[in-house]
Amino acid sequence: MSEVSLRERLIVTIASLLDGARHVAVGASSPIPAAAAMLLRARKEAANEPLVRLSILGSVKHNLFTNGSAELFDCAGQGRIDAFFLGGGQIDGQGNINLVGVGEYPDTRVRWPGSFGSAYLYFTVPKVILFREEHSPRVFVEKVDFISAPGTSDPGVYRKGGPYALLTGLGLFMFDAQRARFRLVHTHPGHTLDEIRAATGFDFDVDPQLGTTPAPDADTLALLRGRVLEELRETYPDFAQQLTKEIAAHAE
Repeated sequence: MSEVSLRERLIVTIASLLDGARHVAVGASSPIPAAAAMLLRARKEAANEPLVRLSILGSVKHNLFTNGSAELFDCAGQGRIDAFFLGGGQIDGQGNINLVGVGEYPDTRVRWPGSFGSAYLYFTVPKVILFREEHSPRVFVEKVDFISAPGTSDPGVYRKGGPYALLTGLGLFMFDAQRARFRLVHTHPGHTLDEIRAATGFDFDVDPQLGTTPAPDADTLALLRGRVLEELRETYPDFAQQLTKEIAAHAE
């Protein structure tokens, strides 16, 4: 088996986190989560297991919605979406995310696109996976400047959703909602615990069994580099081309 690229490892890791989901929704401009959802579906079909429904915004072939995000929100509110993905310009150790900007609102010195439906989906989707390739102190801060969506809620507040895991270009964290803390469970090959601590602006727990993010087996890698890569071209042609080049470079 040829060497696995980081993005392939991220895709396979997300697909593993999605195991058990019946309906996975993916927002716009999310090629790696989209590829992971496609990989989950391909693996289930190859194993003759119950099918997984995908709703990838921006896709024609892999999205049954005809009215964009409005249907996505309705579906989430009805409890018919099992997993979704969120990122953030800032993410803190309590799972709060900031999609508004840097600085004190409303006088933010850096402005981002805005919260959109992040708070609603954070409350209604049971398994929300936080994903950012960049892992730096400017992203992972002690306390976000603005809470677009809270990671936890006060007792008595009804919510069935929230952060499940945080995946970055350095490692994988799981979230403990009761303690409102992340726990590092995997470091990606070539990265260390000390490196991750230095790049993270908040404190976190370390799993006693901390290990290296597993590489995909040959069958999974074949699905990813074959069927999934071809499916991905419909919605994300540029990313699919980049991934193809990365795979070729690692094969040399």
